[in-house]
Amino acid sequence: MSITSTNLDGILPLIAKGKVRDIYEVDPSSLLFVATDRISAYDVIMENGIKDKGKLLTQISIFWFDFLKDNIKNHLIASTDEEIFAKLPKELSEPKYKNQLKGRSLLVRKHKLIPLEAIVRGYITGSAWKEYQKSGTVHGLPAPEGLLESEVLPTPIFTPSTKAEQGEHDENISPAQAAKIVGEDVCEKVSEKAIELYTKARDYAKTRGIILADTKFEFGITDDGELVLVDEVLTPDSSRFWNAKTYVVGKSQESYDKQFLRDWLTSNGLNGKDGVSVPDEIVEQTSAKYAEAVDALTRR
Repeated sequence: MSITSTNLDGILPLIAKGKVRDIYEVDPSSLLFVATDRISAYDVIMENGIKDKGKLLTQISIFWFDFLKDNIKNHLIASTDEEIFAKLPKELSEPKYKNQLKGRSLLVRKHKLIPLEAIVRGYITGSAWKEYQKSGTVHGLPAPEGLLESEVLPTPIFTPSTKAEQGEHDENISPAQAAKIVGEDVCEKVSEKAIELYTKARDYAKTRGIILADTKFEFGITDDGELVLVDEVLTPDSSRFWNAKTYVVGKSQESYDKQFLRDWLTSNGLNGKDGVSVPDEIVEQTSAKYAEAVDALTRR
């Protein structure tokens, strides 16, 4: 059974509900992130979930937080069930609550958030490819002439977007526009760090037969201006992972993500529609793709 919502009966206050995560306040300095099995496409959450998707997202985020710990601080306080439940109110260890939380929760520090989606692109695809076809630019930046769909870019590029409220669309913006929102110094720090993290992850993924085409990071900032990696990291929800064996320049690629769901919605004229339930076959195919990516990247 998939878990598409959590209910802790007020033991901890629910302070936010995102596309995937339910976020509870544990105390004034820490939060409980719970990754549900909700799945969204085209900015709409489906009625039914993908079994154990939240557990897979949590597992791969923990892996990447650890992999990148020498490059940047992160917001993790506790990531194992044993550590987490030891720090939560004892009532939450009762089965009715523990079954909702185990394997899909992270205890994290609160940080002031930088209001940008720090997207890094190593290949031209998705909305960047659409813009390039129209104007020869990517997020308003000049791009090399003659690029083909899914082609590797000469160097990874920082292509930020705004952080929209749930149900709204993130807006692609240029680095110059991002600097106006957060200040030039912070924007430059975010750009440099995001590209550094992407490059390290891309090179590792390549050794596992996976192409990391692009990804989205989110950062917090300390009072003394130090960046902190927050939210989820390099998951199939926040990244495009492609199978290196089937990669062919000049067309769209098979992704280890919700591509089955997007294709099904589009072919049935349901993209962007509310109240959609996903057929079991599409649920199973999507679940298998998520599991395949997590296994390929994290197995020892």
